[in-house]
Amino acid sequence: MKDLEKFIRNVQDFPKKGIGFKDITTLLKEGPAFREAVHQMIEPFKNDGIQKIAGIESRGFILGGAMAYEMGIGFIPFRKPGKLPAAKIAESYALEYGTDSIEMHVDSVQKGERVLVVDDLLATGGTAAAACKLVEKLGGVVAGVSFLIELSFIPGREKLKGRKISVLIDYKSE
Repeated sequence: MKDLEKFIRNVQDFPKKGIGFKDITTLLKEGPAFREAVHQMIEPFKNDGIQKIAGIESRGFILGGAMAYEMGIGFIPFRKPGKLPAAKIAESYALEYGTDSIEMHVDSVQKGERVLVVDDLLATGGTAAAACKLVEKLGGVVAGVSFLIELSFIPGREKLKGRKISVLIDYKSE
């Protein structure tokens, strides 16, 4: 089951007019496709000494949690502001109009731990770059960044320059 793209639904004009939203719920509901996606997302990093998986809210939780379970390692959530209950650090990033930020608990990563950052989609790269900065602020090593989908017509990869990046499905145009 190599062709996972057929399980992705395109929802036109969501969340706003002109956007073609890549809906992964159609992949997630198909057990064999979901499992194959998880295995393919892990594969490029199998020999990289990954000690934890860090998933970006919210679909990165689903994929990253399954990947961590499969590898038998811990999972770290990156959350929107105000969602984590204990001591945390934050990193802001630019949006099309304004800024946003993500947070993680300060005890999530130990110095030198090798962390794989996971999300469903690479578009502008801002959220993933912020996640990598948070891991590194805590002394962790970002071993790579794994995405199910990339919208390569948007130059988000530039914000992750120098990092090992894996993408399963590349949309070269909208």
